[in-house]
Amino acid sequence: MSRRYLIAGNWKMNKTAAEAAVLVKGIVDQAGSESAVDVAVCPPFTALDAASRALKGSKVALGAENMYPKASGAYTGEISADMIKEFGCEYVILGHSERREYFKESDAFINEKVKAALASGLKPILCVGETLQQREAGTTIDVVSTQTKGGLDGVSAAEVEKVVIAYEPVWAIGTGKTATPEMAQEVHAQIRAILSSIFGEDGAQKVRILYGGSMKPENADALLAEKDIDGGLIGGAALKADSFVSLVNSAVKAAAK
Repeated sequence: MSRRYLIAGNWKMNKTAAEAAVLVKGIVDQAGSESAVDVAVCPPFTALDAASRALKGSKVALGAENMYPKASGAYTGEISADMIKEFGCEYVILGHSERREYFKESDAFINEKVKAALASGLKPILCVGETLQQREAGTTIDVVSTQTKGGLDGVSAAEVEKVVIAYEPVWAIGTGKTATPEMAQEVHAQIRAILSSIFGEDGAQKVRILYGGSMKPENADALLAEKDIDGGLIGGAALKADSFVSLVNSAVKAAAK
């Protein structure tokens, strides 16, 4: 089954609204009409409006970096699905390792968000991945399995087609370290096997699994050549138009093969 590559930029806590407009314009100028692969940018909440305006008329999608599972209410400082959808968001990143570590988000809470996002018509990008300590202890697959199953608990086979999984080895985020293509493919294949055990082989083949551990122009071609790597959730390289577009071009090349 042919899955469309997705290159999504996770800007994290970077870029003011004004800076976002400049960055998005640079991306749109170079890749705004790209139709061979899917492209998305996920700025911080305060830059969603500026990014949305700059994306108008292009094929680049907009995503948010997080959301709260409740529709509204006394949740000071939180943002709902409808609030991000108002700016045209199509995707939302959930369960990022930084949310798990710094904000102590559990699989159950992330699962609430996944189901709320799906109910609102958003496409969740569910992040899973192990720490260096867990990898060295040989528990990578156990950790990724628990996070994947926990995050997708109660999600139907029809709904899972709208979910994107991002495998992000925590030890390779922002460290400059990267899993080799073979290491990444091994975990991606395991994630697909986990999905198959829950949703059947047909359902598993429809889910895109992105690599989210320091993908950059120097290693993108090799990573995207692996059969279960369907794109990238990009951190540092997404903060400059040229490097982000280079990754989009790598995905276009991979899609043509």
